[in-house]
Amino acid sequence: MTTFYEPLGDGRFSPTEHTAGPWTPGTQHFGPPSALLVRALEEVPLAHASRLARVTVEILGPAPLTELTVRSRLDRPGRSVELLSAELSAGEKVVARASAWRLATSDSTEVIAGGAEPLPPPETAEPAPWPEHWAGGDFGYLAATEWRAVRGSMAEPGPATVWARQRVALVGGEKPSPLQRLFAVADSGNGVSNYLDPRQWWFINTELTVHIQREPDGEWIGLDALTVVGPDGIGTATSRLHDPGGQVATGAQALLVRPR
Repeated sequence: MTTFYEPLGDGRFSPTEHTAGPWTPGTQHFGPPSALLVRALEEVPLAHASRLARVTVEILGPAPLTELTVRSRLDRPGRSVELLSAELSAGEKVVARASAWRLATSDSTEVIAGGAEPLPPPETAEPAPWPEHWAGGDFGYLAATEWRAVRGSMAEPGPATVWARQRVALVGGEKPSPLQRLFAVADSGNGVSNYLDPRQWWFINTELTVHIQREPDGEWIGLDALTVVGPDGIGTATSRLHDPGGQVATGAQALLVRPR
């Protein structure tokens, strides 16, 4: 199959093997579920020109490789600022919730400031395979995404900068939106910048928060990622997210760090 999910109608989706993650058998990497939640948020009707400015995905439990249902709603309508939410369920169990601020848009081209310098283009970056000891590096989500290294390496500990591109669609029969592409990759910051051996340590994120300055252009998403771990089993992975034109967003993940 060439998609992460097959649509079943009425907000229901069947995940394919391409969503499988590296942590535990029979569960999904949370990149595709995050993108599926964003897809639902984008379906909330617009009353005026606006777009998503911040999305937080709260991970309440593993997303199994079984049928999922997603629902979204407008919680706080407004002319300039709106609060949206979405929920992802497996059967009767809610596995993730998303909240999002949708802000009215205007022309601020003359005052653009603060973004990171563009990364070297994807065409100049080397293919970046995941290390052999990383479970799932040759199947599932990690294999369904093309990875290219700019700085650092996913096979070496420490900060790293990579380009990533989906090899498959998010939903069968659809072209993913720019934000869906962004969120399919954004949840990988802690993996890209890891410096702990996943055979010996858990460093699993409990959430993903992305602040979006603009929608990305094109298929490639860049992650300039860094992980910081504190003394009591809690860490943070931060990512500057890019398209070939420069920075488009900033992501962060709270991490549970614990020996296996």
